[in-house]
Amino acid sequence: MTATLWLIAIAVGFLFGSFPTGYMIGRARGVDIRKLGSGNIGATNVGRVFGRRAWLLCFSGDFLKGFVPVLGAGVFAGLAGKWSPPPDQAALWCCVLAAAILGHMFTPWLGFKGGKGVATALGSLLGFFPLITFAGLAALGVFVLVLKTSRYVSLASICATACLPVFVLVQTGLTLWLRPAGMEIARATSAGLWLAGLTAILSAMMIWRHRANIARIRAGTEPKAGSTPAAPAAA
Repeated sequence: MTATLWLIAIAVGFLFGSFPTGYMIGRARGVDIRKLGSGNIGATNVGRVFGRRAWLLCFSGDFLKGFVPVLGAGVFAGLAGKWSPPPDQAALWCCVLAAAILGHMFTPWLGFKGGKGVATALGSLLGFFPLITFAGLAALGVFVLVLKTSRYVSLASICATACLPVFVLVQTGLTLWLRPAGMEIARATSAGLWLAGLTAILSAMMIWRHRANIARIRAGTEPKAGSTPAAPAAA
């Protein structure tokens, strides 16, 4: 795929990611989600305010904002399904992934203020098939485990995010050891290191955006999953 097409794919990834799903769910109910709960437009706050169905709708929308543009770019460029894409093409594919996540975190439609990026990151990771799909699934497993044991959605998100770069390195190592058909070791190693570095940067950003949650967890004031939703107030 040419440089011009990659620039278009990156722009599309950002625009997909920037769609404020949680905000639109709130507006459909006549309120501004930014004025309720924690003020965040992500699925956790939407679910806390409006309940489980709204959480599922918001999470699904935010997930697809990452999954669709990343997988679409990979398919269009002929990279999806390959274990060892050319390093330059893999790096540009990484940029689409990063653009979708950053679009969610800094949406221009809401003054460059958005969500924390977890659901969109998960969708982007699973769309980056197969190089980090299994690392994304492992991170999802950590999320579910921590959520079940602590009932803190924010803590589950932080733990899953922190583990992600490690899982990327583990998947890269296992891939090099198993050597799937058609894999070139040098290319696969380069792509794995690129992805580990990128996910480490994005993970650090997402954890930083959870700093208020970390403070509330330490203070014992962070709401747990299943707590009674806040009553919405009219905008």
